[in-house]
Amino acid sequence: MRTRSQSSFSFSCSLFTLLLVTIATLVHTSSAGKSASSTGDSVLVILEPAKKAEYSIFLNGLEDKGYTVTIRAPKEEQPLLIEAGLPNFSHVVLLASDTKNFAKDISPQSLVQLLSLGTNLVLTLGLKQNLLTSLAPEFSLLLPPPATPLVSYFPERSDPPSIIPIDVSSQSIPNDTFSVLSSQVTGKVWFSGTAFALNSNPLLFPILHAPLESFAADLSDASGRVSDALADASEKGGEGLWAGSSLSVVAGFQTLIGGGTGHGADAGLGEDNQARAVWVGGSSLFSDEFAKKKVVEKNPSGNTQAASEIAGWAFQERGVLRIDEVTHHKVNQTEPVEMYTNNDEIVYTTRISSFNPSTRKWEPYSGLKDLQLEFTMLDPHVRIALPPVSGKSGVYSTTFRAPDRHGVFKFVISYKRKGFTHLLHTLSIPVVPPRHDGYPRFLSAAWPYYAGAISTSVGFLVFCAIYIAGEAKEEKRSKKE
Repeated sequence: MRTRSQSSFSFSCSLFTLLLVTIATLVHTSSAGKSASSTGDSVLVILEPAKKAEYSIFLNGLEDKGYTVTIRAPKEEQPLLIEAGLPNFSHVVLLASDTKNFAKDISPQSLVQLLSLGTNLVLTLGLKQNLLTSLAPEFSLLLPPPATPLVSYFPERSDPPSIIPIDVSSQSIPNDTFSVLSSQVTGKVWFSGTAFALNSNPLLFPILHAPLESFAADLSDASGRVSDALADASEKGGEGLWAGSSLSVVAGFQTLIGGGTGHGADAGLGEDNQARAVWVGGSSLFSDEFAKKKVVEKNPSGNTQAASEIAGWAFQERGVLRIDEVTHHKVNQTEPVEMYTNNDEIVYTTRISSFNPSTRKWEPYSGLKDLQLEFTMLDPHVRIALPPVSGKSGVYSTTFRAPDRHGVFKFVISYKRKGFTHLLHTLSIPVVPPRHDGYPRFLSAAWPYYAGAISTSVGFLVFCAIYIAGEAKEEKRSKKE
């Protein structure tokens, strides 16, 4: 009896343990993906705890989106950025722009490693030299000399010239670049900090330009008078003068690691995520002071919305694409084949979706107007547009003829546009010559050869008939004689 009761008790304990594990798993599954990001919910903000109140609007906005925000002082050792070769957070925001010394695990090398591991970064620069100013050139950012803030005397205002309102609506965005700042940023964005120039890096693009009339210079005193450094710089010309809208105050960078769309040799649909980094010339853009500051009476600033959208792009809320499905087959068929024959008519179709931060779901996306397909063997033999199919959301399709050359070819989609996720998908397929019974019985181009062969045969038969008939006549004559 005791043995039976013990076994029943242990069985009940096992069931209870299994129930607890199941509930914990369901809770974790339901909590996963609750934020507006497509990559993760955890955010580490590197900031002095005493200054947390200065960024409460920005931090509360992240929590309202469903993010789990952790504050860590720059010199604290815990929590670690990377542990056992894996990142502990999905996103890292570094607001300690004026801090010179950081903990051992916060270094340029560790920040680059975070990007390679898929962690998104928001990095704010300061007027003093620190690890970020030494890391910025690795991202092709050209910084002015230290202690040279961005200065502008227009429009006329009571604020110091280093506190600048930037009109977002007046800035033009190229057609091939994703607009990080939407039309919801209605007011001007206040900025104070350093500006930077962008080198020719295809992975880097400007998000917010400096005003046209602004320039970078050190201020000689509290009154805001500019020292002779500006005049000296203008005389040097070239890189000596940092001025105008060619400078940026916010820039975006996206890695090519991962792909999120399945790439590589014979790739299926991958799950790796690309990482994004945003460089901001000053942490004050995210501050409560600028969020509450008004340009003129009754006109609030656009800093709250701008900071939310800048961080949202960095956290992969917007501009995130993926390839869900790829199919190919011959014309007038529906089933895929293992190989194609020269000059076959091929139908290639793909489905692309975009992440919607409002619904937290992937939805079909037909907004790509310049998508292309390549059919390559070492070099592209066919490059053709891959347009969206009318009436089918998220479906792109095209038809082309296989080249008159046999070998192992690849279907390649390589879509790289600034601000969007890089789409890369490859699929190998052999192209073979026709079988011996696959050629047409008669070729129209060979009729001259057919005519020559037939005329030769007919001529030979006629010659034989004449020759035989001539011999017969000679025999008859000889008999008569």
